[in-house]
Amino acid sequence: MAKPNFAFLLLKEHPYGREMLHQIVSEGFIPSIIITENSAIGDEEREKFLKRIEGNEIAPTIESQIAELDAIGVTVKHVEVPIHNSENVMPHIIDMDLDLIVFGGTRIIRGEILDHPKYGVVNSHPGLLPDCRGSASPAWSVYHDIPIGSSTHFCDNGIDTGELLLRREVAVTRGMTYEDLCYETLVLAGVLMKEALVAYEAGKWSELRHPQGESEHPTFRNAPEEVLEVVREKLSEQTYAHYVD
Repeated sequence: MAKPNFAFLLLKEHPYGREMLHQIVSEGFIPSIIITENSAIGDEEREKFLKRIEGNEIAPTIESQIAELDAIGVTVKHVEVPIHNSENVMPHIIDMDLDLIVFGGTRIIRGEILDHPKYGVVNSHPGLLPDCRGSASPAWSVYHDIPIGSSTHFCDNGIDTGELLLRREVAVTRGMTYEDLCYETLVLAGVLMKEALVAYEAGKWSELRHPQGESEHPTFRNAPEEVLEVVREKLSEQTYAHYVD
Protein backbone atom coordinates (compact mmCIF):
# COMPACT_ATOMS: atom_id res chain seq x y z
CA MET A 1 0.00 0.00 0.00
CA ALA A 2 1.03 3.63 -0.44
CA LYS A 3 1.56 6.01 2.43
CA PRO A 4 -1.80 7.06 3.88
CA ASN A 5 -3.56 10.33 3.25
CA PHE A 6 -4.29 11.44 6.81
CA ALA A 7 -5.22 14.27 9.13
CA PHE A 8 -3.34 14.88 12.38
CA LEU A 9 -5.23 16.27 15.39
CA LEU A 10 -3.71 17.60 18.61
CA LEU A 11 -4.13 20.14 21.39
CA LYS A 12 -2.18 23.32 20.64
CA GLU A 13 1.57 22.68 20.93
CA HIS A 14 1.02 19.74 23.26
CA PRO A 15 4.35 17.92 23.83
CA TYR A 16 2.65 14.60 23.10
CA GLY A 17 1.59 15.72 19.63
CA ARG A 18 4.91 17.45 18.98
CA GLU A 19 6.80 14.23 19.68
CA MET A 20 4.43 12.09 17.62
CA LEU A 21 4.56 14.40 14.60
CA HIS A 22 8.36 14.48 14.83
CA GLN A 23 8.46 10.67 14.88
CA ILE A 24 6.10 10.05 11.99
CA VAL A 25 7.55 12.78 9.76
CA SER A 26 11.00 11.22 10.26
CA GLU A 27 9.65 8.18 8.35
CA GLY A 28 8.08 10.28 5.61
CA PHE A 29 4.50 10.21 6.90
CA ILE A 30 3.33 13.77 6.26
CA PRO A 31 -0.22 14.73 7.23
CA SER A 32 -2.32 16.46 4.60
CA ILE A 33 -3.79 18.67 7.32
CA ILE A 34 -3.00 19.41 10.95
CA ILE A 35 -5.98 20.48 13.05
CA THR A 36 -5.07 22.10 16.34
CA GLU A 37 -7.50 22.69 19.18
CA ASN A 38 -6.80 26.12 20.62
CA SER A 39 -8.74 26.23 23.89
CA ALA A 40 -8.38 27.03 27.57
CA ILE A 41 -8.71 23.34 28.42
CA GLY A 42 -6.07 22.54 25.82
CA ASP A 43 -3.73 25.09 27.41
CA GLU A 44 -4.37 23.56 30.82
CA GLU A 45 -3.68 20.04 29.54
CA ARG A 46 -0.47 21.17 27.83
CA GLU A 47 0.88 22.84 30.96
CA LYS A 48 -0.09 19.83 33.07
CA PHE A 49 1.78 17.51 30.71
CA LEU A 50 4.83 19.77 30.57
CA LYS A 51 4.98 19.55 34.36
CA ARG A 52 4.77 15.74 34.18
CA ILE A 53 7.82 15.52 31.91
CA GLU A 54 9.78 18.34 33.53
CA GLY A 55 13.53 18.06 33.01
CA ASN A 56 13.28 16.08 29.77
CA GLU A 57 13.82 17.35 26.23
CA ILE A 58 10.73 17.81 24.10
CA ALA A 59 10.32 17.78 20.33
CA PRO A 60 10.25 20.98 18.23
CA THR A 61 7.05 22.99 18.13
CA ILE A 62 4.40 22.16 15.56
CA GLU A 63 4.93 25.52 13.90
CA SER A 64 8.68 24.92 13.54
CA GLN A 65 8.12 21.42 12.16
CA ILE A 66 5.68 22.80 9.58
CA ALA A 67 8.23 25.50 8.69
CA GLU A 68 10.94 22.85 8.19
CA LEU A 69 8.68 20.96 5.81
CA ASP A 70 7.80 24.16 3.97
CA ALA A 71 11.51 24.90 3.55
CA ILE A 72 11.92 21.68 1.53
CA GLY A 73 8.83 22.34 -0.55
CA VAL A 74 6.29 20.29 1.42
CA THR A 75 3.21 22.29 2.33
CA VAL A 76 1.00 21.12 5.18
CA LYS A 77 -2.30 22.89 5.79
CA HIS A 78 -2.68 23.91 9.44
CA VAL A 79 -5.92 25.14 10.95
CA GLU A 80 -7.05 25.93 14.49
CA VAL A 81 -10.45 25.12 15.94
CA PRO A 82 -11.94 25.98 19.35
CA ILE A 83 -12.71 22.32 20.07
CA HIS A 84 -12.20 19.01 18.26
CA ASN A 85 -15.83 18.17 17.59
CA SER A 86 -17.66 17.32 14.39
CA GLU A 87 -19.09 20.81 14.00
CA ASN A 88 -15.63 22.40 13.92
CA VAL A 89 -13.50 19.64 12.38
CA MET A 90 -15.68 18.13 9.66
CA PRO A 91 -15.84 21.28 7.47
CA HIS A 92 -12.05 21.04 7.09
CA ILE A 93 -11.97 17.35 6.12
CA ILE A 94 -15.37 16.52 4.62
CA ASP A 95 -14.09 16.90 1.04
CA MET A 96 -10.79 15.11 1.74
CA ASP A 97 -10.48 11.45 0.77
CA LEU A 98 -8.76 10.52 4.04
CA ASP A 99 -7.42 7.05 4.68
CA LEU A 100 -6.81 7.79 8.36
CA ILE A 101 -7.04 10.30 11.14
CA VAL A 102 -4.20 10.24 13.66
CA PHE A 103 -4.74 11.62 17.15
CA GLY A 104 -1.64 13.23 18.60
CA GLY A 105 -2.90 14.07 22.06
CA THR A 106 -6.52 15.23 22.15
CA ARG A 107 -9.47 15.26 24.46
CA ILE A 108 -12.00 12.44 24.07
CA ILE A 109 -13.46 12.69 20.56
CA ARG A 110 -16.61 10.90 19.47
CA GLY A 111 -19.13 11.01 16.64
CA GLU A 112 -18.86 11.71 12.93
CA ILE A 113 -15.09 12.32 12.99
CA LEU A 114 -14.47 8.67 13.91
CA ASP A 115 -16.51 7.43 10.94
CA HIS A 116 -15.04 9.67 8.26
CA PRO A 117 -11.65 8.16 7.26
CA LYS A 118 -11.62 5.04 5.13
CA TYR A 119 -9.47 2.91 7.44
CA GLY A 120 -10.27 4.44 10.80
CA VAL A 121 -8.89 6.72 13.49
CA VAL A 122 -5.74 5.69 15.37
CA ASN A 123 -4.34 6.91 18.66
CA SER A 124 -1.32 6.16 20.82
CA HIS A 125 -2.01 5.88 24.53
CA PRO A 126 0.74 6.24 27.20
CA GLY A 127 -0.34 3.09 29.03
CA LEU A 128 -0.62 -0.63 28.36
CA LEU A 129 -4.09 -1.47 27.07
CA PRO A 130 -6.43 -2.85 28.23
CA ASP A 131 -4.85 -2.80 31.69
CA CYS A 132 -4.51 0.95 32.07
CA ARG A 133 -7.14 3.07 30.29
CA GLY A 134 -7.86 6.72 30.87
CA SER A 135 -5.70 9.52 32.30
CA ALA A 136 -2.31 9.64 34.04
CA SER A 137 -1.45 6.07 33.07
CA PRO A 138 2.16 6.03 34.39
CA ALA A 139 0.93 7.16 37.81
CA TRP A 140 -1.86 4.59 38.04
CA SER A 141 0.49 1.91 36.70
CA VAL A 142 2.93 2.47 39.56
CA TYR A 143 0.13 2.83 42.09
CA HIS A 144 -1.49 -0.49 41.09
CA ASP A 145 1.75 -2.28 40.08
CA ILE A 146 0.71 -2.53 36.43
CA PRO A 147 3.55 -2.84 33.88
CA ILE A 148 4.29 0.51 32.21
CA GLY A 149 4.24 1.06 28.46
CA SER A 150 2.34 2.53 25.53
CA SER A 151 -0.22 1.23 23.05
CA THR A 152 -1.43 2.17 19.57
CA HIS A 153 -5.09 1.45 18.96
CA PHE A 154 -8.14 2.29 16.88
CA CYS A 155 -10.60 4.78 18.34
CA ASP A 156 -14.25 3.97 18.96
CA ASN A 157 -16.85 5.71 21.09
CA GLY A 158 -15.38 4.34 24.32
CA ILE A 159 -12.34 5.55 26.26
CA ASP A 160 -9.21 3.72 25.03
CA THR A 161 -11.30 0.66 24.14
CA GLY A 162 -10.74 0.28 20.39
CA GLU A 163 -8.90 -2.62 18.78
CA LEU A 164 -5.14 -2.80 19.34
CA LEU A 165 -2.37 -2.56 16.79
CA LEU A 166 0.77 -2.39 18.94
CA ARG A 167 1.73 -2.32 22.63
CA ARG A 168 5.15 -2.34 24.26
CA GLU A 169 6.50 -2.08 27.78
CA VAL A 170 8.97 0.53 28.98
CA ALA A 171 12.05 -0.90 30.69
CA VAL A 172 11.66 0.64 34.16
CA THR A 173 14.98 0.80 36.00
CA ARG A 174 15.66 1.73 39.61
CA GLY A 175 16.14 5.44 40.09
CA MET A 176 13.65 6.50 37.41
CA THR A 177 11.31 9.27 38.51
CA TYR A 178 7.65 9.80 37.73
CA GLU A 179 8.71 12.51 35.27
CA ASP A 180 11.01 10.00 33.55
CA LEU A 181 8.20 7.47 33.21
CA CYS A 182 5.83 10.05 31.74
CA TYR A 183 8.51 11.06 29.26
CA GLU A 184 9.39 7.49 28.29
CA THR A 185 5.76 6.61 27.58
CA LEU A 186 5.35 9.83 25.58
CA VAL A 187 8.32 8.98 23.35
CA LEU A 188 7.27 5.33 23.02
CA ALA A 189 3.76 6.42 22.00
CA GLY A 190 5.28 8.36 19.11
CA VAL A 191 7.52 5.46 18.13
CA LEU A 192 4.58 3.05 18.11
CA MET A 193 2.51 5.36 15.91
CA LYS A 194 5.43 5.56 13.49
CA GLU A 195 5.71 1.76 13.49
CA ALA A 196 1.95 1.43 13.01
CA LEU A 197 2.08 3.67 9.93
CA VAL A 198 5.02 1.69 8.57
CA ALA A 199 2.93 -1.47 9.05
CA TYR A 200 0.00 0.22 7.27
CA GLU A 201 2.19 1.01 4.29
CA ALA A 202 3.37 -2.63 4.26
CA GLY A 203 -0.25 -3.88 4.30
CA LYS A 204 0.15 -5.61 7.66
CA TRP A 205 -2.66 -4.08 9.70
CA SER A 206 -4.90 -7.11 9.27
CA GLU A 207 -2.17 -9.22 10.91
CA LEU A 208 -1.70 -6.83 13.83
CA ARG A 209 -5.26 -5.72 14.57
CA HIS A 210 -6.94 -7.56 17.46
CA PRO A 211 -9.45 -6.91 20.27
CA GLN A 212 -8.09 -5.60 23.54
CA GLY A 213 -9.96 -7.88 25.90
CA GLU A 214 -11.07 -6.85 29.36
CA SER A 215 -9.26 -5.16 32.24
CA GLU A 216 -9.56 -5.84 35.94
CA HIS A 217 -9.07 -2.11 36.53
CA PRO A 218 -11.55 0.74 35.94
CA THR A 219 -10.97 3.52 33.42
CA PHE A 220 -8.78 5.91 35.39
CA ARG A 221 -9.32 9.61 35.88
CA ASN A 222 -6.53 12.14 36.47
CA ALA A 223 -4.45 11.07 39.49
CA PRO A 224 -5.08 13.19 42.60
CA GLU A 225 -2.19 14.44 44.71
CA GLU A 226 -2.54 11.69 47.30
CA VAL A 227 -2.06 9.08 44.57
CA LEU A 228 0.97 10.93 43.20
CA GLU A 229 2.47 10.98 46.70
CA VAL A 230 2.22 7.18 46.86
CA VAL A 231 3.69 6.91 43.37
CA ARG A 232 6.69 9.08 44.22
CA GLU A 233 7.23 7.18 47.46
CA LYS A 234 7.16 3.79 45.69
CA LEU A 235 9.64 5.00 43.09
CA SER A 236 11.89 6.56 45.72
CA GLU A 237 11.84 3.40 47.85
CA GLN A 238 11.99 1.21 44.71
CA THR A 239 8.99 -0.89 45.74
CA TYR A 240 7.28 -0.77 42.34
CA ALA A 241 6.75 -4.38 41.21
CA HIS A 242 8.08 -4.25 37.65
CA TYR A 243 11.70 -3.12 37.65
CA VAL A 244 13.93 -4.76 35.07
CA ASP A 245 17.11 -4.43 37.16
